[in-house]
Amino acid sequence: MLGIRHVALYVGDLAAAERFWVDVMGYTVEWRPDPENVYLCGARDNLALHRKDVSGEGRLDHIGIAVAAAADVDAWAAHLEARGVAVKAAPRTHRDGSRSLYFHGPEGLLVQIIHHAPMAVGS
Repeated sequence: MLGIRHVALYVGDLAAAERFWVDVMGYTVEWRPDPENVYLCGARDNLALHRKDVSGEGRLDHIGIAVAAAADVDAWAAHLEARGVAVKAAPRTHRDGSRSLYFHGPEGLLVQIIHHAPMAVGS
């Protein structure tokens, strides 16, 4: 198994979500089939954003974005802070040796940047 490579999110403000994922997180627009949907590409993954009134909908706990090295987590912390994104949980090394941080993206989505050696093999 290669791991999670695609996440689809419902967002109330499609334009704001797209700006965040493109301008802050470095994704690129792959496909915009219509005004209600946009598909973004990262290094090895795909993120779909679908416009929908999300009040009262189920929520994800968080999504995790893997990075190749533990030091990359710290670099992302600096990158986020330089762009005015508050880090919710500062970089730390977990009991299993992984290293991560957490921050909120658009509409309260909790995002984790994580280095976990088994996920980084072959990166």
